[in-house]
Amino acid sequence: MESALAEVEFLALSPNRVDTLRLLADGPYTRRELVEETGASQPTLGRILGDFEERSWVVREGSTYRATATGRLVANGFGHLLDILDTEAKLRPVVRWLPTDTMSFDLDHLTAATVTTPSQVRPNAPVKRALDLLEDAEEVRIVSYAFNEQSLDVVVDRTQAGEQRFEGVFSSAAIDALADDSRLRHQLRELLDSDRASVRITDEDIPLAATVADSVVHLFLRDDRGILQASLDVDEPAVSAWADDLFARYWETATPLDSDQL
Repeated sequence: MESALAEVEFLALSPNRVDTLRLLADGPYTRRELVEETGASQPTLGRILGDFEERSWVVREGSTYRATATGRLVANGFGHLLDILDTEAKLRPVVRWLPTDTMSFDLDHLTAATVTTPSQVRPNAPVKRALDLLEDAEEVRIVSYAFNEQSLDVVVDRTQAGEQRFEGVFSSAAIDALADDSRLRHQLRELLDSDRASVRITDEDIPLAATVADSVVHLFLRDDRGILQASLDVDEPAVSAWADDLFARYWETATPLDSDQL
């Protein structure tokens, strides 16, 4: 373990070492090409290549260098570690609000996720991010304990224009809240009467607000008081598969809603 940690430290202390090993893992390079790619000086690069040769991570073939099998192993493993740490840094401010109890995928699938948080100049940024996804999607599915006015506006407009197909499973309380407002009740009726939309309701607890907009999965992240703190979205097959299964489970047990029930 100590020797492995020493090698991690050896690489971590020098971005030039990391960059050089990653480059050589992808193919052969001359020393001049490595200098141009990494920005390291000739003496620095010479020391790096010498250290790598001592570890049998690279071999020299004429004027070029290439990574050995173990060199590629180290490059890939260290690169994966860096990706994990980048993901952790991205999720650190919002991890307390992630619905991890319901997630069946590893968090490393969120490497490419977009995290949107409110700011003083954009307090509604998480909602705006969700609306942007809804406005661009042709296929939308939502499972949620709430259905906000702005999302309803977009979905009604898009389905009526023939630009979107919509399926939603909502808590009964979410639909009751819309039905209590005359304008929103009218919009909801328009949605329910559309042949491009289907809505179901459930009394089962829905602990999260998840939207699948084409292949992008979007989550609203709220604290224990129900206050919106951030949103997260990602286009990643493992996360999409989880969201598909989640939606299907609620859809199968929910009750279809039609306009006559409002």
